[in-house]
Amino acid sequence: MKNKKIIIIGVVILAALVSLYFDSEIVRGVSFIRNNILNDLFLGITFVSSGIIIFFFLTSLFLWKEHKRKWILPLWFTLALSVVVSFLLKIIVQKPRPFQLGVVSVLPVLEKTSHLIWNFSLPSFQAMLAFCAVPILAKEFPKFKYVWIIFAGLIAFSRLYFGLHFLSDIIFGGLLGYLLGVLV
Repeated sequence: MKNKKIIIIGVVILAALVSLYFDSEIVRGVSFIRNNILNDLFLGITFVSSGIIIFFFLTSLFLWKEHKRKWILPLWFTLALSVVVSFLLKIIVQKPRPFQLGVVSVLPVLEKTSHLIWNFSLPSFQAMLAFCAVPILAKEFPKFKYVWIIFAGLIAFSRLYFGLHFLSDIIFGGLLGYLLGVLV
């Protein structure tokens, strides 16, 4: 099982490195499928994926089962660590977002919500936040794990769909989040 995880992590890293070469083409290609229905769907996912909502939802989930409450502090620490690591990496790397480079356009409502200090692309904060919870959820709520992975994948794809991130930003963000969850 451990070898399988190492292989998967290696494949994800390789995919992220390869996607660096094709980032602009990928985000441009995804932008061609934009339509009003998907815009509304992914705007809803973007709203639900805010850090505050994820924090309260996951906390409520662990409060619901009394014997799982011991995992609340590790979960909070993992979420907080993801915020700090994402912030530091964004400041260090300072990779512009696809819409800032003119690769694709972005919905005005999303462009206005960007914060100057956070207004960098690598890594995807939302992907980190969503995927950092996977290891803890997999351990404590194994039946819910796949639902959360699908939700995290939709969050990550919404960032690509709207031109807020390149594919490599999302892959690196998801991988870093997952690894932080494993470490904690």
